[in-house]
Amino acid sequence: MDLAKKNEVNALFSFYGPLLTEKQQTYLHLYFEDDFSIIEIASSEQVSRQAVSDNMNRAVDLLYHYEELLALLAESTQRQQVEQELAAYVAAHYPKDQVLNQQLTKLFNQEIN
Repeated sequence: MDLAKKNEVNALFSFYGPLLTEKQQTYLHLYFEDDFSIIEIASSEQVSRQAVSDNMNRAVDLLYHYEELLALLAESTQRQQVEQELAAYVAAHYPKDQVLNQQLTKLFNQEIN
């Protein structure tokens, strides 16, 4: 799997990981975050390489399916892009307005509940 695909799966996993089974979460965590190989995961989990591979493929397919339905990653990416454009505009046109810059920082750091 190339780096771009790994990064994309990691991003999807951060949004939709809790929707996967514990086993799928474990395998993806070990593979994508801890950089284990499929052989190492199979050995540590005492299952076959095929079982790990099948579970991971199903999990990755589910992540893409959830994104297709819910589009949380796409919306987050779009929001980040708008935030960057707004920050650049304010920096270019209102660099000395500390209140505006503080409010933008506050808005950008706000988490959606």
